[in-house]
Amino acid sequence: MGSILTNQVAIMLLLILAGMLCYRLHLLTDRGVKELSGIVLQVVNPIVILLAYHRELELRLVQNLGWTFLLSAVAMGAGIGLATLLIRNKPGRETAVERLSAVYSNCGFMGIPLVKALLGYEGVFYLTAFLTVFNLLIWTHGIMSVTGSRDPRSLLHVLRSPAILAIPLGMILFFGRITLPGFLSETLEQIASMNTPLAMLVAGATIAQGSLKQALLQKRVYLIAGYKLLLMPLLTIGMFFALPLDPAVFTTVVLSMAAPTAITCTLFAVQNDKNAEYASQIFAISTVFSLLTLPVAGVLLEAIEK
Repeated sequence: MGSILTNQVAIMLLLILAGMLCYRLHLLTDRGVKELSGIVLQVVNPIVILLAYHRELELRLVQNLGWTFLLSAVAMGAGIGLATLLIRNKPGRETAVERLSAVYSNCGFMGIPLVKALLGYEGVFYLTAFLTVFNLLIWTHGIMSVTGSRDPRSLLHVLRSPAILAIPLGMILFFGRITLPGFLSETLEQIASMNTPLAMLVAGATIAQGSLKQALLQKRVYLIAGYKLLLMPLLTIGMFFALPLDPAVFTTVVLSMAAPTAITCTLFAVQNDKNAEYASQIFAISTVFSLLTLPVAGVLLEAIEK
């Protein structure tokens, strides 16, 4: 399990380097990065969510999916509470960016290939429950944290976003046993396949806009990365390891929480004119160090399951 995780993280890092190179060669401009981030968030992400529910209905899958929903909500809720407690709001500090980076993981862009490599398509199906909770929270709690808005009308606007609307549509497909026409399914699959490459290109280009050397010298970046890579997965393992869970469900939730900081945090910062450079620095450092922490998480999961 550890070696598979290492290979997948290495692929992500190479894609990030490609994004940095594209920016340095002026193949991507600042405007282009912002436009690409919009495509990922508003088009590709929702299609990935929708297709995750495009499968046959089975009782065992429904039961395990329900458990994954519950554990994901508890884990992320606990993570939000802990981050709010530990990352204090002080003048001059990017508190919203730090809290989001400490809690929200790269469960879509990075989690899908990781879980698929370890558990196959069944693991990806369970991951859709985590992705659903993730999207519900980041498109409500996350957006409101970044914008500072608590206006109920803003919440209603968020709930009409493509990423949120894709969730009930996907459930209709799954529970209604609806199969999309082949040509439509293949078209959506083609778009969904751009998820990881586009997101990593945006991340790499955003990192290239700033200074990676500066990120390596910032002590606080390591602190936030430590919260994400160590504290969050250990919190999750501590809460759930004694429960009689399907190993695939437990592994999916833990790996999702153990994944590095979500690229969505950087994309939100880009879209809302926040400190995207700082967000991308946290993303970069957490992704680099996840090359070490994710295999360790895999070894720990194997030991627990034995």
